[in-house]
Amino acid sequence: MQTDPLVEPAESLTAEEMGRYARHLTLPEVGVGGQRRLKNARVLVIGAGGLGSPTLLYLAAAGVGTIGVVDFDVVEESNLQRQVLHGVADLGRPKVDSAADAVARLNPLVRLIKHPVRIDTDNALELIGGYDLVIDGTDNFATRYLVNDACALLGKPYVWASILRFDGQISVFWAGHGPCYRCIFPDPPPPGAVPSCAEGGVLGLLCGAIGSAQAAEAVKLLLGAGDPLLGRLQVHDALRASWQQLPVSADPDCPLCGANPRITALLEDYQDFCGIGRGTPEAGEGDEEGDGMAEEISVEELRDRLAARERGEDHFVLVDVREPVEREISVIPESVLIPKGAFEEDAVDLARLAEAADGGEVLLYCRSGARSGQVQQILLSKEIPALNVTGGVLAWSDRIDPSQPKY
Repeated sequence: MQTDPLVEPAESLTAEEMGRYARHLTLPEVGVGGQRRLKNARVLVIGAGGLGSPTLLYLAAAGVGTIGVVDFDVVEESNLQRQVLHGVADLGRPKVDSAADAVARLNPLVRLIKHPVRIDTDNALELIGGYDLVIDGTDNFATRYLVNDACALLGKPYVWASILRFDGQISVFWAGHGPCYRCIFPDPPPPGAVPSCAEGGVLGLLCGAIGSAQAAEAVKLLLGAGDPLLGRLQVHDALRASWQQLPVSADPDCPLCGANPRITALLEDYQDFCGIGRGTPEAGEGDEEGDGMAEEISVEELRDRLAARERGEDHFVLVDVREPVEREISVIPESVLIPKGAFEEDAVDLARLAEAADGGEVLLYCRSGARSGQVQQILLSKEIPALNVTGGVLAWSDRIDPSQPKY
């Protein structure tokens, strides 16, 4: 479904702009008038990570006049496999600063506005209200629902995408013109049901394919050209090199954009809405929230207890609940591997596990404490004493054994 252009054209293009965008000017769908619209456009990109990197670069190259970027994070080494905005020299820098430098190198004729904040209920409407459309490059459900709701309340188009492992999805949500995010995903998945990119991995190249597609959808909306992905969900499988489209439609009973909306303002807490509170994880690129349970043990205490067990003065079993491929990267010594899924599928011989603990507790760890916290709850529900290692193998690497790689 073709839509009207989102923005009016700027007054004119300079000679330098005419030369830079020459390949656009000969496209009938763009032309001088369309390029003037891009010059006058304001696009907000939330996240300067895997998806935000190609999106920001292609928006800047296309001549989108004002680009905002929201990100509160800093560049880490594990980002460089897919976040092509950033390089080795940017390690430790705020991502918005690195993004601004990259955009300036590519096209000094556009303006990038840095928003080094976490988008939340308090600032979402103000941030989004200053732009024509939003591109979502985030990777957690709480932010997706927040951004969707803010866009729907403000009447802004929302270019959404999601990636994990070798698969990507992309669509355009625009209440009143097609479905919103809530129409398709009315309820968030249970906490921990969907692995984070740190837990499940992501093909770096996939970010380029999906992020570029997001930028293309944004440009089409700004120009009023072609058929944006309204009412269609595009799915990409990089392993099969396939692109498929699924029809989606607005839900007349949607609590946000349906005939009788029940959501007329932003929720007070989207983390609570997604079941993400103290003790539950939120999927995010490179991040897992620690579990925060009362039944926990620090890595320093674990180190001391391992030494005491070696002397025969302590009894427990230390269980790594990650996947085998993660254990190949780093490991806490003297632990056994039992992936979280085995506990969830009731495929663990709990009697043997208790026997291995030799009268002590089952100590659990994962990458940073989220998955092990979930397994802890399973064991506690079966009256098996269990402690969660706070911070997991990341904390072990930070504070006990720096030789262990971080991921």
